[in-house]
Amino acid sequence: MTTRRQLLRGAALLPSAFSFAAASKPDEEKVVPGEDLMREHGVLNRALLVYEAWLDTPVPPAHVLDGTANLIHRFIEGYHEKIEEDELFLRLEKAGQLTALTRILRQQHRAGRFLTQQILASHGDRAKAAPPIRAFIRMYRPHEAREDTDLFPAFHRLVGDKEYERIGERLEEREHEILGEDGFEKAVQQVAELENRIGISDLAQFTPR
Repeated sequence: MTTRRQLLRGAALLPSAFSFAAASKPDEEKVVPGEDLMREHGVLNRALLVYEAWLDTPVPPAHVLDGTANLIHRFIEGYHEKIEEDELFLRLEKAGQLTALTRILRQQHRAGRFLTQQILASHGDRAKAAPPIRAFIRMYRPHEAREDTDLFPAFHRLVGDKEYERIGERLEEREHEILGEDGFEKAVQQVAELENRIGISDLAQFTPR
């Protein structure tokens, strides 16, 4: 199994313009924890867009709702949030940093799991699904924004560059343990399929005219 980091490092050996740029900027070859976690936030954001499109569809397909909620349950709640709580929150809390923020983030993780179960239990009934979907979207947009701008940079400063890189290697190992091979890539593929089914796969449709 070739990891994302091995692919990126291997690119530096290719005789191309990209390899020259990678060789001249070796730090950019490394996929560090903050980048990994923000990529995963990208998957979550795309899932939230599917939720919004589902709410706006006159006859929304139940299988798209179930697929989105199950993706969030497996990839975000079962993996991404577990990594945040075990690796980032604990270290910051032990250091006495951002403890008020991590307390709220933990509470929101629990609330999100409860909302996801409500969404799954709706079985595609719009009247039952709409309130937890809207609550989930309203909570997670500011939630992940605070993590990206406040939590992840503070964590990097706390552990330092060498430990930050070492943690990144461990996170990839945990990804394989929890999600199996190519966990992130499969999540991206799944959310892309959901976008296609609900009719929002064409990025150009979001450009103002």
